[in-house]
Amino acid sequence: MVSLKQLDLTDLSVRQVNEYLHGELLEERPAGVEILNPDGLHSIAAGLDTKVNVDILGHAGYFIAGMNQQARVTIHGNVGWSVAENMMSGVVRVKGHASECAGASGHGGLLVIEGDASSRCGISLKGTEIVVGGSVGHFSAFMAQAGTLVVCGDAGPNLGDSLYEATIYVRGSIHSFGADAQEEEMQADDFEKVTDLLSRAEMNYDAREFKRVSSARSLYHWNADAHQEY
Repeated sequence: MVSLKQLDLTDLSVRQVNEYLHGELLEERPAGVEILNPDGLHSIAAGLDTKVNVDILGHAGYFIAGMNQQARVTIHGNVGWSVAENMMSGVVRVKGHASECAGASGHGGLLVIEGDASSRCGISLKGTEIVVGGSVGHFSAFMAQAGTLVVCGDAGPNLGDSLYEATIYVRGSIHSFGADAQEEEMQADDFEKVTDLLSRAEMNYDAREFKRVSSARSLYHWNADAHQEY
């Protein structure tokens, strides 16, 4: 077993790095993988499907750790669009900030963004649990169908627009709700869920500081009398 594998993107292409992660990694079984000099490159560590710790040492681009299964991927910097998009399981952690559409269409696992996330964080969420240490931009959790978005800072305009069965928890201020999203009273199971997610995300906040946002379910069925006004 290799104790630690280092892959340097100064010398290797993203394709070569990902080929290692999908091939030789399964034979070598290193204790962990460090990816050096990402320098904003895209699609690093995409499609992993094995239990391994991957550390990306620097800022990275679009679609980092997309479709992740089982792996624990940590980005030691900021990321571009769609980090952990369509992730299935495992843990993806961003030590910095994330651009638009973080966790898009995620089905499972845990996505932690220690800084802020831009617009449409958790768009079309399908089961992933997302914890953002800072604030989120406009239209976050747009059409989120299942899963959880925890925001430790503020939420931008149109939070939870066209929300289905996902749940949002916000500690700070909410600029405005999107169509069919509403604030509801926190219940005992909400406090338990938020406390658990904050612990797993290593965020030191009190669940009692959070507000619950969920769907009013008025968009579930077309209403001829609404005249397109919902």
